[in-house]
Amino acid sequence: MSKTIEFIFDFGSPNAYLSYFTVKDVAQRTGATLEITPCLLGGIFKSTNNQPPMMNFAGVAGKNAMFMREMERYCDRHGFTKFTMNPHFPVNTLLLMRACVAYGRDNDVTAYVEAGVKMMWENGLKMDDPEVFVKAFNDAGFDGQGLLEATQDPEVKAALVANTQGAVDRGVFGIPAFFVGDEQFFGKDHIEEMEWWIQHRV
Repeated sequence: MSKTIEFIFDFGSPNAYLSYFTVKDVAQRTGATLEITPCLLGGIFKSTNNQPPMMNFAGVAGKNAMFMREMERYCDRHGFTKFTMNPHFPVNTLLLMRACVAYGRDNDVTAYVEAGVKMMWENGLKMDDPEVFVKAFNDAGFDGQGLLEATQDPEVKAALVANTQGAVDRGVFGIPAFFVGDEQFFGKDHIEEMEWWIQHRV
């Protein structure tokens, strides 16, 4: 089994932001390669009859308040001082995810992902607005208009759909999800367990 961490990823989850930087550290500590697989969280939810925790537990007293407090403690523990809930949440991430696929055809997606998570979860931008999208990526040193145009490429659209269905077929029901070989780990709370697995079982 190779030392590779596959991150089933969508910018739309605040926990994907929190997990990304934590998992980067795990990859560095363990010598694993981090691979990003862009998927549509909405498509995963639809295919698995799942829904966001804030909707899923809306009727449970105190549950969502605890989710928010837990994220605050996670940020405090890991030094994530710039994280903030996006004021436009939930944001439709179709443009972001298609552009991620397009960018990844010829590039390592790391630079794109790091720029995008900051736009979403540090700067609080409405990234489903095409004008905001183009300006944000131009300001970050990318070809924003080129990325936007690439989101309409039929091959890009098909690849994102295939990634999403492939994740569902492997048992993914939400994001952040990770694979080490065939072993799936779900949620930022199980990243430490995944690190142990890499060190002792891979």
